Amino acid sequence: MTPLSRRAFVTTAAAVLLAGCGGHPATVSTHPRPGGTSATARPGGTSTVARPAGKPPRAMARSVPVGLRIPAIGVDTPLTRLGLAPDGSAQVPPVTAHDRAGWYRYSPTPGRPGPSVILGHVTVGSYGDGVFRHLARLRRGDRIVVRLENGRSAGFTVDEVRTVAKADFPSEAVYGDVDRPELRLITCGGPRSAGGYRDNVIVFAALTSASP
Repeated sequence: MTPLSRRAFVTTAAAVLLAGCGGHPATVSTHPRPGGTSATARPGGTSTVARPAGKPPRAMARSVPVGLRIPAIGVDTPLTRLGLAPDGSAQVPPVTAHDRAGWYRYSPTPGRPGPSVILGHVTVGSYGDGVFRHLARLRRGDRIVVRLENGRSAGFTVDEVRTVAKADFPSEAVYGDVDRPELRLITCGGPRSAGGYRDNVIVFAALTSASP
């Protein structure tokens, strides 16, 4: 991303991008503060992890993601494209019986430099569990595969899983510019009330393989 497009992406995402669950949207903070819990707690909230030996994969050609597979939690879902709703808020996947995750189309495509963002529900109202119901169970080193429209696949390895209060959403860490291809998976979590879930679960992952 250029500095201008990066600022626009962070500002837009921090202001409106959210992980509504079960039809209960919730805003994220534009001023992230220290806090939250991490499944791989590290000073400073960074998302670095030891990589397998060898040269990291090159950034991939731009191609829209069409599917997501996370073997550790049994996810294998098509991906919808998410944009902005008429009121300026971010779209979230529709609440349906056949729940699926969605790629935020104003983020980089998976495999391109920067944070590609995929959102999913933890619950879908009267339909029950959502596609990301077990997202918080992921651990460092777990594998994520994104299928692309051009027939290639981008393989990511989980760096970190955080559960944070929505009021303390770490906008810069999630949407800020990075110089390598990364992935963010976002859903709701924590205690639930009539107004929705209190927290967000955020998975940070980095590209570690690319299919031919």
